Amino acid sequence: MKDVLERIRGGLIVSCQASPGSPLYGPRFMAAMAMAAERGGAVGIRANGPADIRAIRRATSLPIIGIYKRRDLSPDVYITPDVASARAVIRAGADIVAVDGTARPRPGGVTLAELVRAIKEAHDVLVMADISTVEEALAAVAVGVDLVATTLSGYTPATAHRRAGPDLDLVRELVTRVQVPVIAEGRFWTPEEVCQAIRLGAYAVVVGTAITNPEAITARFVRALREATNG
Repeated sequence: MKDVLERIRGGLIVSCQASPGSPLYGPRFMAAMAMAAERGGAVGIRANGPADIRAIRRATSLPIIGIYKRRDLSPDVYITPDVASARAVIRAGADIVAVDGTARPRPGGVTLAELVRAIKEAHDVLVMADISTVEEALAAVAVGVDLVATTLSGYTPATAHRRAGPDLDLVRELVTRVQVPVIAEGRFWTPEEVCQAIRLGAYAVVVGTAITNPEAITARFVRALREATNG
């Protein structure tokens, strides 16, 4: 497990995910995306669901942060919300399992502590908590997670005001308050923002949409063009 951490230290992790309805939805496309990310120098991949993770594991030897979005179990706490979801991504080939690390109620009433303990008792993997606040990060570390990520800042009621750009303030505070690696994730659009997060002390940075969502990337350019020509 220490080897996995060393491999991602100071690098770029690319989130290879596509939603149903996207032209890129499906394991074959996500595996190709992961291969392209590896060729570009990525140190790791974040991926959703056993099928995608399994395909990516066959396509690359990079460390994989696995999640399983289960909106059928909860509309809010849906990132690997239970033990069965964690077990599925581990069996598919994930090296790190990311779980919702907020204090919101989980499906079945399981606590974060119970989830982390169950994963670690059965599997030799690292557990990462996706959090939105410093308090959530501290609570997650207290129950044994190995990493924390700023993934959910801006996506919980308490942080809904933080939707403009990456939450670098949270990164800055976390690196001084927690004793585990801090992964910066969420709304990173530019290389400059990624470099800033690393300078602040982030262990690694996850970038998704800005690299792996051509539809969103195209729309961003079109929007800028329209604003320029209509202004």
